[in-house]
Amino acid sequence: MNAFASRLLLTLLFTPAAFAASTTDLAIKGTITPSACAPLISGDGTIDFGKMSAKDLNADQHTKLPNQSMLLSVRCEAPTLFTLNTVDNRAGSSANHDNWHGLGVTPEGEKLGGSAFHLYTPIADGAPVRTITSRDGGVTWELTNMLNHTLVTAVARGNDLVPIAVRALDAEIRLYTHIAPADGLTLTDEVPVDGHATVQVNYL
Repeated sequence: MNAFASRLLLTLLFTPAAFAASTTDLAIKGTITPSACAPLISGDGTIDFGKMSAKDLNADQHTKLPNQSMLLSVRCEAPTLFTLNTVDNRAGSSANHDNWHGLGVTPEGEKLGGSAFHLYTPIADGAPVRTITSRDGGVTWELTNMLNHTLVTAVARGNDLVPIAVRALDAEIRLYTHIAPADGLTLTDEVPVDGHATVQVNYL
């Protein structure tokens, strides 16, 4: 699987000075994709829960915030085999599962919570499809609708577990967001909820 970038690989081989000749090898690798794809999220990709009072948070369990939805669109120049994943720009701050996205930390370093992304009602080139995910870079696939930084997501027809080439993809991103138990947070001052993730297109 090659992402929307090329890689330069340098390999250096050294031999002891006692030998008559020294050599060095240089390998240049990369992939030129036949078409490019651009992802777009509605509402500038921003969810704002506004101000929350600390006294309204659960003391000893997570506080579930209202579910939110946005529209994800991917447009390609031609039918293209691609996967989606996220980059958690607040990596290590999730107070939930490892595959949830972090919401930042308090000034004391306490994890504020986490958010999970799922894809619903995907439409590819005008027809309903199913989302499939892979935890091993596309070697094996399963029928799930998760979108996160621990796996890659593609679309397939029916119950097939084979990614299909797509020119236009539309789907609903639904966010499930929790705030960590208030007993474990220092909330004497105003603390911003600061989740941030990037949706990334990778080419197969």
